[in-house]
Amino acid sequence: MRPIYFLLLALLLGNIASANEPAKQGTVNGTILDEQNKPVDFVTVGLFKSTDSSLVKTALTTADGKFEFANINTGSYYIKANNMGYENYKGKAFVLNEQNLTLALGEIKLKPTSKTLNTVSVTAIKPLIERKTDKVVMNVENSSIAIGSTALEVLQKAPGVTVDQNDNIAMQGKQGVMIMIDGKQTYMSNADVANLLRNMQSSQLETIELITNPSSKYPAAGNAGIINIKTKKSKSAGTNGSVNASAGYGKNFRGSAGINLNHRTAKVNIFGNYNYNNIERDNFIAIDRISNGTPNTYFSQAGDMNRKMNNNNYKAGLDFFIDKKNTIGVLVNGYSNSGTEHSLTNTKIGPSFSVIDSSLVANNLQTNKYNNMAYNINYKSVLDTAGSEISVDLDYSKYKGNDGTAFENAFLLANGIIKKPTEYTRNGTPSEINIKAFKVDYNVSLSKTLKLEAGLKSSWVKTDNNLRAEQLLATVWQNDARRSNQFVYDENVNAAYTNLNKQFKNTSIQLGLRVEQTSSKGNLITTKNVVERNYWDFFPTFFVQQTLSKNNQVGFSYSRRIDRPGYDALNPFLYYLDQYTYSKGNPFLNPQYTNSFEVSYTLLQKYNLSVNYSRTNDAITEVILPDAAQKALYQTNANLAKNTSYGANLNIPVKIGKWWDINNNLNVFHLSFESPNLAGQALNTGKTAYQFRMQNTFLIAKGLTAELSGSYESPLDYGTLSLRSRYSVDAGISKSLFNKKASLKLALSDVFNTNDSELTSAYPGLKYDLYQKNETQIGRISFSYRFGKNEIKPARRRSTGTESEQGRMKN
Repeated sequence: MRPIYFLLLALLLGNIASANEPAKQGTVNGTILDEQNKPVDFVTVGLFKSTDSSLVKTALTTADGKFEFANINTGSYYIKANNMGYENYKGKAFVLNEQNLTLALGEIKLKPTSKTLNTVSVTAIKPLIERKTDKVVMNVENSSIAIGSTALEVLQKAPGVTVDQNDNIAMQGKQGVMIMIDGKQTYMSNADVANLLRNMQSSQLETIELITNPSSKYPAAGNAGIINIKTKKSKSAGTNGSVNASAGYGKNFRGSAGINLNHRTAKVNIFGNYNYNNIERDNFIAIDRISNGTPNTYFSQAGDMNRKMNNNNYKAGLDFFIDKKNTIGVLVNGYSNSGTEHSLTNTKIGPSFSVIDSSLVANNLQTNKYNNMAYNINYKSVLDTAGSEISVDLDYSKYKGNDGTAFENAFLLANGIIKKPTEYTRNGTPSEINIKAFKVDYNVSLSKTLKLEAGLKSSWVKTDNNLRAEQLLATVWQNDARRSNQFVYDENVNAAYTNLNKQFKNTSIQLGLRVEQTSSKGNLITTKNVVERNYWDFFPTFFVQQTLSKNNQVGFSYSRRIDRPGYDALNPFLYYLDQYTYSKGNPFLNPQYTNSFEVSYTLLQKYNLSVNYSRTNDAITEVILPDAAQKALYQTNANLAKNTSYGANLNIPVKIGKWWDINNNLNVFHLSFESPNLAGQALNTGKTAYQFRMQNTFLIAKGLTAELSGSYESPLDYGTLSLRSRYSVDAGISKSLFNKKASLKLALSDVFNTNDSELTSAYPGLKYDLYQKNETQIGRISFSYRFGKNEIKPARRRSTGTESEQGRMKN
C-alpha cells in the first residue's frame, strides 16, 4: 500500500503546485423593502447555486434593509428571503461573471402574509420525495407514515427499495446495497445491518439518500448503489433537545421512547441521545416441497415464529472549535440488544400431499444478546475561503454477540403415536468482531472551475465465531463434533482515491479513480481449512452533466464496483430450523465485480428519467438448494457466473393543488442470472419486472398534514428464486402543536394486510412453494416535543468511520 500513498501525495503536491491563479470573486448586494417601500431589518437572505440549489451563504439585512454577499465565485445564483409576517421570496436566477464582479439586485419587496382569520394559511412543506442531480432524497423527518417505525420499516417505503421478509435489502431490484449512516460506511453483515436499522427509530432520522451510481470518493462496495441514512442533528445554539415516545399494535404491542440533548457555545458543542424500543412480532412460514426419489417424498411444513426484542441505542459526542477554521471532535456510540425467538414448526411427510405417514414437530427457542461500541476521533480544517478542507478520522469498534438455541425434534406417526425418541440438541454461538480504521479526505479548488478531491483509508477487521453444538444422550449433554467449529476471519483493506471535477459553461465533467488492496484469511480452525486471498483492484468512475437549456439537463455516469462477501456468508456453520430445513455459509465465496452505466434526463428541473445497465461477474447470490442425501432444503450463498441488469426509472411529481402533492416512481428492469454449474445443474433465469410507488401528501389545514402511499411489485426471478407479486398501502396524519414545538402523529402501515412473500423454485428439478407473512399491519401513535433555543447554527454531522465494515456483520 505504501507506493499508493506516495503516488497520491505526489499527485496532490503536483496539482497544488500547478494550480491556476486564485478564482476571481465578486459581490452581490440588494435592499429588502416592505409593501410600503420601507426597509426591513433582520431579514434572512440566502444565496443559492442555480445548478443544484445548494446554499452558498446567508446574510441578515441591516437597519436600512441592505444585505451583501462578498467573496463570491463567478457563476449562476438566485436568492431566497424570509421574515416573520411576510411571504417567502425566491428571486430569478442571475449570473456573476468577470465582466461584472459587483452585481446590484436593487430593491426587493416582500409581501405580507394574510391576516384574515377565516382564511386557511397554506404553508409550504418539504416534499416527501425529492429528485436531485446525483440522488433521490426521502425526507423522513416530517413524514407521518414513518412515525413509530424502525429505520428498516421506513426504508421499505423509499422509492425503488425493497426489503423482503428475511430483511434482505434491494434497490432497483438488485441486492448488494451498501448502507451508510451519516455518510460513513457500515462494516457489518447484512443481518447485522438489518438489526442496526431495527434498533433505530424513525424519530432519529432526517433523510434517506438513494445513490445508484456513486463517485470514487465513496467505498467501492455495493453493486446496487448506496443508501445513506442521515440522522437528525441539532440546529440550535444554547441548550436544547427533544423527547419522543410512540406506541403501536398489530398482533402484538410495540413501543419506543427517546431523548436528544445538545448544548452549544462559541467554543464547544456537546450532544447525545438515547433511544429504547421494545418490539414483539409474529412470522408465519409455510413450505410445500417434493424431494425427488424412488418414490418421491412430499413435505408440507408450517410454522409460527414469535420474536421479542429489547433494543437500547445511544450516542454521545463533543466538538471543540479551536478557531473558525479548525475543529476536533470525539464520538462514542453503540447499542445493547437482547431478545428471544420461539418457533414451532410441524412438517408432514408422505407419498403425496394428501397422504401422510409421519410428521416432525420442531420446537425451538433462541436467545440472543448483541453489544456494539464504536469510538471516533475526528479533525477538520477549512483551508481557504473557496471551501478547500482536510478531514481526518480515527475509529475503533468492537462487536460482541451471543446466540443460544435449544432444539426439540419430535417424530410422530400419522396417528400421533411417537415414532422414535425425541431428539434434544442445543447450540451456543458466541461471536466477536473488532474493527479499526483510519481515513483522511482532502479537497481543494485548483481554480474557479477545477476542483480536486483525494483521500486515503485503511481498515482492519477480525471476526471470531465459535459454534458449540451439543446433543442430549442418556440425560447427559455431549459435544456434537459433526457441527461444532470455530471460524476466524481477518481482513485488511487499503484504499486511495482521487476525483477531478471540471466545470465548463454548461457542462460538468468528473473523472475519478479508486485503488484498493485487500488481504483476507478465513480459518476454519476445527478442520484446519484455511482460505487466503490477496488482490489489488482499480475502480474508475466517470460523470458528465450537460445543461441543454434552463429546463433540460442530461447526464451520463459509469462506475466499477466490488462487493466482498459478508462475514456471516463466509461462516460455514449450519443453522437448523429442523432436520429438513437449514442454512449454511460458504467460506469459498469470491468477491463480485460490477460495471454500471446510467443515462439520465431531467425536464423542468423536476421530472426525471434514468436508463441503466450493469453486469456483475461472480455474482454473490442467496440460493435455495436440495440436499438429496438428507432429503432436506438448505439456504446458502453462491457465486453465479454473471448477473445482467438493465432498466429505466421514471420519477414524476404532480401538484394537484396547493394542498395536494403526489410523487410517482416507476422502476422497470430486467434481471438475468447465469451459472454453468450450480450444485450439478446449469442455471439460466431472467424476467422483466416493475415496481411502482405513489406518495400522496395533503395539507388539510395549518399544521395538519396527511399522507397516503401505495406500492406494487410485479413477479420477479432472482437467482434460484421466483417471487410472486406483492403490494401494500400505508396512511398517516400529523398535527403540529404548541407553536410547532410538538407534533402528534397517527399512522397505519399495510392498511389491507397484504404485504407478504410467496416464491417458488427457479432451480431445475427442485419443486417447492414457500409462503411467508410477517406482522406488518400495525397502528401507531407518536408524540414528540422540542425544547430550548431553536434554529441558530447547525452542529457538525459526525459518525464513526468503521460503519462501512460494520455493514457486513451479522445481528
